[in-house]
Amino acid sequence: MTHIITSLCLRDNGCSDVCPVESINAGTPVEEWPTYYIDAGSCIDCGACVPECPFHAIYPEDEVPEAYKAKGGELINQLGLTGEYSGKSHHGEAIHLKSTRALVAGEVVDLRDAIAINKEFYG
Repeated sequence: MTHIITSLCLRDNGCSDVCPVESINAGTPVEEWPTYYIDAGSCIDCGACVPECPFHAIYPEDEVPEAYKAKGGELINQLGLTGEYSGKSHHGEAIHLKSTRALVAGEVVDLRDAIAINKEFYG
């Protein structure tokens, strides 16, 4: 079973650097595919990507939270949102997203939509 990158992803790209089989790809164009995605066909389920994500956005597919409880201040990144995020990637490259929203402490969100979106990305 593959891992899934959820909408907590802010495109840091450290995950793709450590993937031994190069299964992790940035969505392009970012306006249509705002996060990174994992190719289930080549993922070996090693989990190397999980600790590299500073946003804790990566889960084994069968563990993607149905009820993720926000600590507060996390951002979700998905189509249809209009908040902006500017930061730097793992390599110090500028990241600017126009598809985010801050989560409020205690807010509960379902992150499982990332499973279908990941499958759609790899069509």
